[in-house]
Amino acid sequence: MNILVAEDERDIRNLLKLNLEQEGYFVFAVEDGLKALEVIQKQTIDLAVLDVMMPQMDGFNLLRKIRNISNLPVIVLTARGDDMDKILGLGIGADDYLVKPFSMAELLARVSAQLRRKLEYSSPKQEVSSQIAYGSLVLDMDGCCVYKEGLPVELNAKEFKLLKHLMENPGRVYTKKQLYGAVWEEDYYYDDNTIMVHISHVRNKIETDPKNPEYVKTIRGIGYKFSKQNEGKL
Repeated sequence: MNILVAEDERDIRNLLKLNLEQEGYFVFAVEDGLKALEVIQKQTIDLAVLDVMMPQMDGFNLLRKIRNISNLPVIVLTARGDDMDKILGLGIGADDYLVKPFSMAELLARVSAQLRRKLEYSSPKQEVSSQIAYGSLVLDMDGCCVYKEGLPVELNAKEFKLLKHLMENPGRVYTKKQLYGAVWEEDYYYDDNTIMVHISHVRNKIETDPKNPEYVKTIRGIGYKFSKQNEGKL
C-alpha cells in the first residue's frame, strides 16, 4: 500500500513516515500541497494523510483538487479543533479527521480502517449461484423450482425441501430421522412411511427410471443420499 504524507513540520512528517513504514506501508512524504498533488498525479496512492496548514497549497484546497481526480481515502490533520474546520474538511471529501496532538497508535488504527474499507468496496463481489445442477437436473433455490432436461418438474413444498436438502450435500448419507427433522422441522416419531412416500414421489418426478434411481439412492439399513455421479444403481 502506498501512502502519501503531506506535512510541513519536518519532525512530524518524519515521525509519520517512520511509523507508517514500520507497519509495512510505502510512504511518499512531502512538505507542501503542490508537491503532494504532483505525487498523486504521478504515483498510485492508496491513502493520503494531509496537514491543513501547509505552504504553497493548504490541505483543504489540496483535498478539493484530489476529489476532482480520485476517490482515495484522505485523513486530515490539523492543529485547530474548531468544529467548523471539521465540518469543512468532511464536507469537501475528507474520510477522517484528527486534531493535533494525536497518538500515533490512533492514527495507525484509522489508516488501517480506511484501507480495509477501501479494499472491501473495491473488491469484486462474488455472485453466489442460486442453482444446483447435476446432469440434466437443475434446482433453482430462488425460484423454488426444479427442471429436468430444461423442463419444469412439479414438486410440492415438502418434496422440494427434501430434494434441496439432499442436493446441497451430494454423497452424504442421511437417516430418515435427519431428513424428517430438516424438512418437517419437528421431532421424528419413527414414521418411516412419511419419508418413504415423499422419496417415492420425488423419484417418480425426477428419475428416468424410478425403480433404478440415478439421483436419490437408498442406502440399505441407513437412509438416503443424493448421487452427483453415475454410481452403481441401487
